[in-house]
Amino acid sequence: MNKTTRNTKRRERARRVRSQVSGTAQRPRVNVFRSLTAFSAQVIDDVTGKTLAASSTGAIKADNTVSGAQAVGEALAKQCKELKIETIVFDRAGYKYHGKVKSFADALREGGINF
Repeated sequence: MNKTTRNTKRRERARRVRSQVSGTAQRPRVNVFRSLTAFSAQVIDDVTGKTLAASSTGAIKADNTVSGAQAVGEALAKQCKELKIETIVFDRAGYKYHGKVKSFADALREGGINF
């Protein structure tokens, strides 16, 4: 019998969300990933399978905290503006919408990205 862990449950939730959410060149998907040591996000065009922009706490020298996730959101919003991306599809990857994920999303909205 397989052991059900927190991470396997999260992956199941993420799989269900990904079956409904897809990004295009006009409206790419923003995917987030949380670990014990870092928070990262990337802007993905699912039609071509390419990552358009990415940011992480390691890349911008921020702490793995709520304020660090907010800094990642601000950096990614700036990259999106440079690429002329104004509308996205948000993929929380099975994580709860609170804490780091919420502060990241709020920073994207403050940066002028709509979703």
